[in-house]
Order: sequence, then structure tokens, then C-alpha cells
Amino acid sequence: MRKTKKKPKAKIRFLWIAATFFTLVFTTLLLFRIGFYPFQDRQQPLLNPETIPERDTWMNILQKGRKIGFSHSILSRQAAGYTIKEHLYLRIDMMGLVQDINLKTSGRLNADLTLSSFDFEINSSRFRFAAQGSISDNVLSIRTKDAGGTRKYTFPIERSPYLAAGLVDLAVGAALEKGQEITIDIFDPATMGQAPVVIRSLGVEEISYKGQMVKAQKVALNFKGAKQTAWIDSEGDILREKGILGITLEKTTQYDALHGLPIQSSQDLTKIASVASNVTIENPAQITELKIEIQDIEYDRVELNGGRQTFKDRVLTIKKERLRGAPGAELFAVDKENDEGFHRFLNPSPFIQSDHPKIRQKAREITSKEDPGFERIQKLITWIYKNIEKRPVFSVPDALATLENRIGDCNEHAVLMAALTRASGIAAKVEAGLVYLKGRFYYHAWNSVYLGKWITVDSLFGQIPADATHIRLVSGNQKQQLDLMHVIGKIRLKIIAYD
Repeated sequence: MRKTKKKPKAKIRFLWIAATFFTLVFTTLLLFRIGFYPFQDRQQPLLNPETIPERDTWMNILQKGRKIGFSHSILSRQAAGYTIKEHLYLRIDMMGLVQDINLKTSGRLNADLTLSSFDFEINSSRFRFAAQGSISDNVLSIRTKDAGGTRKYTFPIERSPYLAAGLVDLAVGAALEKGQEITIDIFDPATMGQAPVVIRSLGVEEISYKGQMVKAQKVALNFKGAKQTAWIDSEGDILREKGILGITLEKTTQYDALHGLPIQSSQDLTKIASVASNVTIENPAQITELKIEIQDIEYDRVELNGGRQTFKDRVLTIKKERLRGAPGAELFAVDKENDEGFHRFLNPSPFIQSDHPKIRQKAREITSKEDPGFERIQKLITWIYKNIEKRPVFSVPDALATLENRIGDCNEHAVLMAALTRASGIAAKVEAGLVYLKGRFYYHAWNSVYLGKWITVDSLFGQIPADATHIRLVSGNQKQQLDLMHVIGKIRLKIIAYD
């Protein structure tokens, strides 16, 4: 296979994918700060409320020693349980775009720290997202509000869930011995999905705190391979938390949190998370075949095989789909009955609202019932490419909000494309992984659509099919993007050949 030399094209592509990684980090932060932890057929931890102290904790948020924000958390006893309040402030830099972000959570907890009700709000200079929830008769009711309007969801639950802002307090109350662990199932209102979280005691460890060595209980949290560690003192107060990308939280005073070291923007999160390429590809949009070695990840936790991708002996081969037939004609015989999972990707989901009247109306305006499938996809890709402003949006990707605001990064493009495609009678998935750009691979989201077989498309780049530098790691709806968390910061890539 030869290595082609082609001229550069469309440098603006660099900014288009800028927000993808931040969205992953934001969603994970959302999980740990407003996520819910309901147990499903697992042993509920035995808590001793007397061992759970009230606390008022201020922490600096640091990235590799550089202060990028602060947090303030209060746990107070009430007659029927506890109240918890938490405020996080972060200054994030992503491709030179600096955003000040505020996350506020408050909740009423029962005596065993299970949730009674909660309020959550996140604000930046570009967007606002709010959620409220309550438990009644084994039903969790959630109401969300953003630029797309207000929506309500209800979920049956077997037991009252936990609010993640009190997760470390849960570990304190469970009084885990060294090596002991509990596994809980997380419910995420950002994706309406569930996944297990493991809390494990690592015993007592001496750490440096305020110039002195102190003994602290070390607790590890593992969510989809992304690890977070907390150190808790003998009074049950959190001294330090450590997560991905070199981000740590350290206990401090109120004055120091608000008036201490000046708050700087984080390092460029998108670039930190990106993966270096051993080869420079001058025009990735023209690549039709790519062979790349993948190392240092758990291969069974990502979706490397299938469709245009073949994975064997650590080598992934990606072949850009070849479309048969003349433009406007059906490209492949559509076998809706026998294609497993086809109908699932015709249905709406909480943030891919393909059944909403506004989504359906827009799909009818763009396409016609008489249009063959491929022509419908062409029209949808063209409309999104021309009408959605390509700008980072630090929010939960939402098809309806994207249609109304006409702005978004690759995540918003992907969910809107999925919604309009499904509303047009064609199955569509949201896919995510890595895409090549300027000597590195960046996290990105796109779609695959069903035209007799699954075809990869990218509405942000205007590609049908998408070029072969799109490395699919997960596929389905946007909740599958969280499966990337165990990959970030670990995966290594080596291009073997391309054409």
C-alpha cells in the first residue's frame, strides 16, 4: 500500500472537533457530581449514620499544580436525614477557548444517605442546563431545562438511589476495611444510561498535607475504567481527590479557595487527551484505507470489529465504504426484517427526539417521501453542514436544542443528524472515537446510517461516506460515549500504512 502525498485542506476542521473531549470530561464530571447510584440486585452497604460527620469543605481544583478552580461542599444533619450542597467553579481552556463554568448541586438525603430530592444547575457564558428530581413510590422523576425547553422523565427504581455529591460520605459510612469493596449501579441523567461503579478501600496511607505527614483512608472509585482516588482523614473529611488528566482537589480554607492563588485556565484539555501520530497525513479527507496498530487498551471494551473496520492481532484496518449505484438510487437492498438491531435505531431516545413535532417537521422540509434513501441522507448532511454553526457548546448534546439554537460541535451535529435521519424513516447510530488532524488523533463523534448496510457519515465535515481516519471505538447512542473513559490517556496508535 502506498503512502500518498496530498495538499492540506480546510484548517478550520481543527476547531470543529475542539469540544468533543471536553464533552466527555464534562459528562463524567456530571456523573460524579449529580449522578445517581441505585442498587440493582446488589448488597446494599450497611451504614452507621453516627460515623458520618457534618462537614463544610473548601477545596482548590488543580491541574498539574496549577489552580483552575475551587469547590465548596456542605453536609448537614436534619431531623429526617441530611442536606448536601456543592458548588464547583472551573476555568477550562479548550483549543484557546476559555470558559468559566459553575456547577451547583443541592439535595435532601435520607438517614442512610439515599436520595429524597435534588436540584442541579450548570452555567457558563454560553449555556445553562438545570435538572430537578425527586423520589416517590419507587419512581424517580426528573425535570430538565435548557435552551431546548423543559422536559420530564420518570424511571421506576427498586431502591432509593444515592446522590454522587455524597459518594465519599457513603464510603465513610460504610466503614470499608482494606481490600473491601462495594459495587453500585450508576444512573446518569445526562445519558439516561446505567453502568456499575466500584468503591474500594485501599487502607490507610500517609500523605503530605499542609506541610505535615498525616494518615488518611484511601478510597478508589472505578467508573468504566476511569479511576478516581480520595483520601479521607480520621474526622471523615476529604483531604484530597485525584482524577484523570492530572486534575486533583485539595482541601483548603475558604479564604484560600476564593482569594488565594489566582485561578488560571486549565491546560488545553483537548490536546492533552489527543493521541500522537507517528505519521503526518497531508489530506486526511482523501484517505480510503488505513492500517493502524492499537495498543494499551482493553480491546473487548470497545467496538473495533464490524462494518468497515477489521481488527486482528492489534492491527485495525479501516476501509472507506464504496457506494454502489448511481446518485439518487437505492444503493443496497434494504433488509429491515433480518438486520439485527435495525428497529432500535429508528426509535427516539431522550436526547435524540426523532418523534418531536419540530424534528419531524424539519425532516419533512428537507426530504421527501419519494426521495430514495441515499438522497435523503445527502439532503440531511447538506442541510446540517450549511445551517448549524460549527462552534463548541459545553452542554449535554440534545437534538431539539441544536435544531432550535442552530449551533454546536460534533456532538450536537451527530445527535441532530441521528434525530432527523430517524424521523425520515432511516435508522441511524451515533458513533464516537478518534479522527486524524494535524499530526494527532482527536476525540470526535459522527454517525452511521442504514442503507441496506451501515454507512459511516460525518455531517460536521460534510462527508458521505466519512474518510478512513475516523476510528470507531463505540457505537449506538450517546450514552456509549462514556465507554471511551477507559481509553482516554491510555491508548497508543501507530500508523502502518494508508492510501
